[in-house]
Amino acid sequence: MRISKIQFHNRLQLLVLVAGFQCCIIHAGRAQGSDCPQWGEKYTRNMVSDEKGLPSSFNIETGDHVKWSVPVGSQGYGTPVTAQGKVLIGANNADQRDPRHQGDRGVLLCLNESDGSLCWQLVVPRIEGDNHNDWPMIGICSPPTIEGDRVYVLTNRSEILCLDLNGQADGNDGTFQGEGWYMAPSGEFPYNVTLKDADIIWSYDLKLELGICPHDSPHASILLDGDFLYLNTCNGVNYKHLETTALNAPSLIALDKKTGRLVAKDNEHFGPRIFHSSWSSPSMGVVNGQKQVFFAGPDGILYSFEALSQSAPRETVQVFRKVWQFDCDSSAPKKDIHKYLHNRTEGPSISYGMPVFYKNRIYLTVGGDIWWGKNRAWLKCIDATRKGDITESGEIWSFTMDKPSCSTPAISNGLVYITDCDKNLHCLDVENGQPYWKHRLNMDSWSSAYVADKKVYVGSRGNDFWILEEGKTLKVLDSVRMDSPIHSTPVASKGVLYIATMNRLYAIKQ
Repeated sequence: MRISKIQFHNRLQLLVLVAGFQCCIIHAGRAQGSDCPQWGEKYTRNMVSDEKGLPSSFNIETGDHVKWSVPVGSQGYGTPVTAQGKVLIGANNADQRDPRHQGDRGVLLCLNESDGSLCWQLVVPRIEGDNHNDWPMIGICSPPTIEGDRVYVLTNRSEILCLDLNGQADGNDGTFQGEGWYMAPSGEFPYNVTLKDADIIWSYDLKLELGICPHDSPHASILLDGDFLYLNTCNGVNYKHLETTALNAPSLIALDKKTGRLVAKDNEHFGPRIFHSSWSSPSMGVVNGQKQVFFAGPDGILYSFEALSQSAPRETVQVFRKVWQFDCDSSAPKKDIHKYLHNRTEGPSISYGMPVFYKNRIYLTVGGDIWWGKNRAWLKCIDATRKGDITESGEIWSFTMDKPSCSTPAISNGLVYITDCDKNLHCLDVENGQPYWKHRLNMDSWSSAYVADKKVYVGSRGNDFWILEEGKTLKVLDSVRMDSPIHSTPVASKGVLYIATMNRLYAIKQ
């Protein structure tokens, strides 16, 4: 069948439009990127992202590249996570978004990804009595972990909560129906539950169930594998900083994600060896066909445990089976450790950052406590393929820092980036620990560097945020003066960079 020139021209126009529309869909899908439902790369905890098209500069005063910003209280330490069009971050109640909640509270905010408006909030009253169990005005520090429509988070009251990502918008789901009582401080009647309140599915109280002694503020990023939630319990010392009142409580546990039931715990008897608290969250990796959980204990020793089998019985509480252990500071004291309190020269080592699993190796910062311990720390590279006590044989390389580090490593393209409390960002060779460059920050950094889109993003407690070019040569792309100190790690999701300061959360877009 023959067609006219006009028909041919019309059909050609249609084909061009269709092709262009398909191209737009394809490229829009690429630009949209993915969610960031957990702190760090899944399982490995590496502080990297595959996101593209992220900004190399921005200005919070002029609003250049600032999509939106919202207040998060006065003492924000939480790292944001994203899922299904929502952004979740820990906060405090300094902004009093609901007039019913007056005074100091721990808060978890669920915000709309599009404009930062409030979807719902979890409001948690403080633990009464000893401030060292739940430090005043500190927001919820633990980053949530999201899977599907479920949110898992450790609160300021040392409770693990499973929440509905949709809040009360789809009804009050789950076996837990006491949200009104939960929000109300001790001695008050239950509050009416509104559409702006969180929907609690189940709760597990670490103090009640395990007898732990929380210190200052709990901090744990829950690792999710199949039906299990792995986390550190944040068991710590009492207000005198000389011992823990929970000597027999575990530091690493696993819960059933559907019920909150305890399914496993460690049997390492960490209690007498806890110098401050257990704030390092676990990671995971597969070594020689075996899935393992890596945990930096509060005693300065890195442990590897067998991951739980998904078919394991749930009726009894299991004990984690140890694969290997590595003493990150074998010369440090292991007994009578609290006599080294305030000693800046010698004493025990601990870890704040998470162990990162990368190509059958573990990368971990370890050293003196930033408040009470020695001014010395290391970035360790450890062989994860061994078994038993590998203290003498497991170290591949070690990099010494003059001050403690709270950082989790970021590993990308053969380089590892790490911050310390001596105002430095270091760039090292991932294979041998050779230093390439050191960048000076305004103050010490309690957060981790984050690598995405061939850029390194990092902030410090001096209100400064830096964007550097990824690579062996130091090149600063931008430096931004923020509104307040930065304690959390930046994250990227769907082409947007999220930066949390003590006071605000910023969504930055190219």
